[in-house]
Amino acid sequence: MTVDQSPRPLPILLRMSPAPPTVAATSSCTATTTTAKDGEPTPSPLPPQTSPKSSSIATRPHPKPRYPTCKLRVECHDLGHDGAEVFFSNSKVSHDLSAAVNTVLSILYTPSQGNSHIPPVRSVTLVLEAMDTLAYTKGMELDNDHKQIHFSLQYISTIPVSRRGDEIQGVLVHEMVHCWQWNAFGTAPGGLIEGMADFVRLKAGLSPPHWKKERPEKWDQGYQHTGFFLDWIETKFGDGSIRRVNEALMNKRYDEDAFWVSLFGKRVQELWSEYCETLPVKEGEGEVEDAVIVEREEQKTTDRLEKVLE
Repeated sequence: MTVDQSPRPLPILLRMSPAPPTVAATSSCTATTTTAKDGEPTPSPLPPQTSPKSSSIATRPHPKPRYPTCKLRVECHDLGHDGAEVFFSNSKVSHDLSAAVNTVLSILYTPSQGNSHIPPVRSVTLVLEAMDTLAYTKGMELDNDHKQIHFSLQYISTIPVSRRGDEIQGVLVHEMVHCWQWNAFGTAPGGLIEGMADFVRLKAGLSPPHWKKERPEKWDQGYQHTGFFLDWIETKFGDGSIRRVNEALMNKRYDEDAFWVSLFGKRVQELWSEYCETLPVKEGEGEVEDAVIVEREEQKTTDRLEKVLE
């Protein structure tokens, strides 16, 4: 075997220079420079510690209370009826039903978290049908939280052209009140229930031109007569007074004297008398009263003369 005897090159030894100084990562507030030792990594500094101020802690605001919503439906039993054509030509039914709900709730209630003071109406169905009655509202037999408003096609067909839009909306608002109002477990006077519906219609600016402030026989005559009386109470005792009347019908049976005294400090007959004093006297009404007084005085005079002659 042959062995290579040629000389081999000697290894060259290199001396490494020390590592140059490095700048450590710092926060945006301060910068520091550190020099690493040979063969050691440069440590990263901790970020500056700041104590959070209590005022800087973000809090999530509570959502603003909103009125409840419900499903709205429409049924028309006869699209060929003249009243159906008048209705759909003068009503944007989806918008108008929603507007009626908003009007009623905004006048009768203040929204709260949960809205437990508002009836839990789940749906309102408008039923357009041929019937003699102008309109009425009822709850469905299986579930009273589902309401139905029945509106006469015959009546709709007779509305004067200039009044069609406002009259249709006025009736919808009146009937929508019956879907959302309280009634003292069915013990409240019917005249008060109907009067509150027309009060809301009055406040919504949808009163028809034939409504007039008159002197009916009793305070719960109903409809616009009681509606004007309730409007007077709202003016005398402040905004929200009829809202209080409605909410007072929520959990108790109706006791007339206790009911009104607890709300306004007076019996309803006292309030009614004060209201009637603000109403205009009908033409001839004062003359009749004066004539009766004169007749009574003349009768007294005649009686005295007869006694003298005796």
